[in-house]
Amino acid sequence: MAEVLWKPSPERVAGAQVTRFMRDVAAAQDLALDDYAALHRWSVEQPAAFWQAVWDFCGVRASRPADAVLVDGDRFPGARWFDGAQLNFAENLLRRDDDGIALVSLLENGRRRALSWRDLQGKVRALASRLRRDGIAPGDRVVGFLPNIEETVVCMLAATSIGAVWSSCSPDFGLNGVLDRFGQIAPRVLFAADGYYYNGKACDCTERIAAIAEAIDSLETVVVIDLLDADDRVGAHPLPADVVSFADYLDPEPQPLEFAQLPFDHPLYVMYSSGTTGVPKCIVHGAGGTLLQHLKEHRLAVDLREDDVLFYFTTCGWMMWNWLVSGLASGATLLLYDGSPFARDGHFLLDAIDSEGINVFGTSAKFIAALEKAGVSPGEGRDLGTLRAVLSTGSPLSPESFDYVYREWKSDLCLSSISGGTDILSCFVIGSPILPVHRGEIQCAGLG
Repeated sequence: MAEVLWKPSPERVAGAQVTRFMRDVAAAQDLALDDYAALHRWSVEQPAAFWQAVWDFCGVRASRPADAVLVDGDRFPGARWFDGAQLNFAENLLRRDDDGIALVSLLENGRRRALSWRDLQGKVRALASRLRRDGIAPGDRVVGFLPNIEETVVCMLAATSIGAVWSSCSPDFGLNGVLDRFGQIAPRVLFAADGYYYNGKACDCTERIAAIAEAIDSLETVVVIDLLDADDRVGAHPLPADVVSFADYLDPEPQPLEFAQLPFDHPLYVMYSSGTTGVPKCIVHGAGGTLLQHLKEHRLAVDLREDDVLFYFTTCGWMMWNWLVSGLASGATLLLYDGSPFARDGHFLLDAIDSEGINVFGTSAKFIAALEKAGVSPGEGRDLGTLRAVLSTGSPLSPESFDYVYREWKSDLCLSSISGGTDILSCFVIGSPILPVHRGEIQCAGLG
């Protein structure tokens, strides 16, 4: 075993949600669960009991409980989870309706917007009402060619509240990359931004939006979000006459927000393989499975709590965006950032830890290594008092990067190198707030 770089205090272990979960399971199942290894062993030996316990512990909202947690569990493919249950993904993410902050949207040019839970509900209601009025129904595909901004979350929640299937591409994708993906799934509605900011430049998207609208015959509606400043729109490509602005598309007299109650495995997201062996392959993820996986990881592996601030550097073309937005289901504030991770030589995101009160900071091994190479000391001149955990994925985190984080960031935090995949929309191996961090090592396998 490599050198131990961090060990949680007894108080932190006692207060962790996974400790309470372990205690609840042990009492309910009459088990002796003395440590994480015992919990993990039970979670894979008794999957039906484990996932029902996650459902109960996380308070999943459903209009109808399951007739059976697992049917044909020895078949792959063919196993059916929570058979008979009826729920809605967006309803579980929109549990709060108060003046707390749900979303903070930051651009690399410094523009900042904050949206309360109540205002988020209002925008989702207005957009869902318009989508329903336009005939969007469960199973229809709604897509986003969008940066990581608040409107993207609103669009996803509005679509999934109806039971439509959401899929997104980052605006840095080339035209062929977008068509190779969206062209396979026959979307009815496209949401797009007129541009984005990256590495100090304004990048116009209007020419690609027009080309996408022309190339995908199934599209009935194209809605454009004005993100670029007026000066940066000069010379934009003309859009088709029937393109509507996001502000104008919102229903001015919205119907009440209704959450379509659908089967546990109702399609939620279409993700895509990388496309290295031909056209990207479509991967469909169900609403219930996605929700349970993310609740499990956020609550039990990351110890995410209500009013925590969760950040992960990601674009909308990567599965970590889908993972990030599920943090709403735990009542956390999401910090959405769009731009270069190295804006102001990396200090932009590091400064946000203090200015936004980030509790969980997610990034890539490449970002951490680049900061070290550049001689950046995140702990110098910053408090970092709110920071409890740093998550790293995308590639293995080197032993030297482990040393760097504990030396130059903060000595008391849980550094979790995690790894998963688009194929499961979650993690195979992950961190834990109750386990030590060993130099150069991933902490544990994911529960279940």
